[in-house]
Amino acid sequence: MRKLFASLFIMGLSLSATAQGEAKYRKIDSLLTHFNRNNKFMGAVCIREQGRVVFDKAYGFADVETKTAAASDTRYKIGSVTKMFTATIIFQLVEEKKLKLETKLSEFYPKIKNAGKITIDDLLSHRSGIHNYTDDPEFSSYNTKLINKRDMLRKLEEMTPDFEPGTKAAYSNSNYLLLGYIINDITQNTYKENVGARIAIKLGMKNTGYFGKLNPKKKEATSYTYDGVKWTRTPEWHESSAGAAVALQSNGADLTLFIKALFDGRLITKESLDKMLQLEDGYGKGILTFPFVERKLYGHNGGIESFKSALAYYPKDDMAISLLVNGNNYDYNAILTGVLSVYYKLPFIFPDFRSVKLEDDTLKRFEGVYSTPSLPFKVDITLKDGVLIAHATDQGSFPLNPIGENVFNFPAAGITMTFTDKGFTLKQSDGTTSQFIKEK
Repeated sequence: MRKLFASLFIMGLSLSATAQGEAKYRKIDSLLTHFNRNNKFMGAVCIREQGRVVFDKAYGFADVETKTAAASDTRYKIGSVTKMFTATIIFQLVEEKKLKLETKLSEFYPKIKNAGKITIDDLLSHRSGIHNYTDDPEFSSYNTKLINKRDMLRKLEEMTPDFEPGTKAAYSNSNYLLLGYIINDITQNTYKENVGARIAIKLGMKNTGYFGKLNPKKKEATSYTYDGVKWTRTPEWHESSAGAAVALQSNGADLTLFIKALFDGRLITKESLDKMLQLEDGYGKGILTFPFVERKLYGHNGGIESFKSALAYYPKDDMAISLLVNGNNYDYNAILTGVLSVYYKLPFIFPDFRSVKLEDDTLKRFEGVYSTPSLPFKVDITLKDGVLIAHATDQGSFPLNPIGENVFNFPAAGITMTFTDKGFTLKQSDGTTSQFIKEK
């Protein structure tokens, strides 16, 4: 009889945990639906726990013009999450003794300035000093066209270095474009072929690969921005200008499978993974960290065209999460924060996207400089083109959305500001409030 009661007790716990889990995922679904219905987000979220997908859902359209709904197997361009794949292949080549982290760039491309001082390690860690080619003003003139490797290398060779190799770190897509060329040189196979054979086919990732000209028949998503009235299509990059820095596309299930396999030792050894995870000046080798409350997740984020992406893994919980965005009208970090807050059952208020129309005469009453003894900055509020803009000292500016006669919010940061003649009350998403006094 004791065994029977013990079994029933365990079953009761299991059912309770399952019910709680299902409630958590329903709330995540509600949150993402809330973003989508308010034209803040189109895309997909996937969560994998202990190797099993527990949440995987897409929102909005893969193609707005044809009203093609997005689905779990829709493929999104993943931008710089590609760098995790590139770094993984480089470490595979190191393990195969075809390359060393100390190898100099000059062994492959001696015409690039400082090539004799730049190591493979420097390229992986963004410590080469090579200028970021996507930051060049002329990049927009060729990023939608075919550009061959020779011409791309010539552009890199002409660039003035930003700093001496190894002295500091600065994010540069040039590093990973070159790593892709090196992978090609060593293996005599294209980067696309290497990703396929070394990672995608090995893990059974059927929706991951090098992107080409958009093909809706292959369930590939288009990216959009919202102009206030409708979603507007963003021009496509040509894959030749993206390379091993940003040229992959995938879906949520494939990406969470990839990062799980990476941490499980199915792609590289633990020794290699430990090297990838070593941070210096904020950068690992193809990996970044995502701090969330007391947790530190590992992964990468990305952007290309109007696509945004994030892939992260939390080893302690054996949990992987991916966010893929093709409708870009909101801070995707705030979306990811919201999903993780719900997942970990932390307080989180759904953003208020209501808006009312206020005339300029009403809005001008709120212009001024505000301060509070409890915070080390002032807030300067000005009216520009019919919108109140708030600027905090040493921080960025953000628009205030009117949701009442004297109440404004900034949904992306979970901020609400209620004005009086003497100042305003700032309320944050965690429930904390601060009283600001109007100085002038």
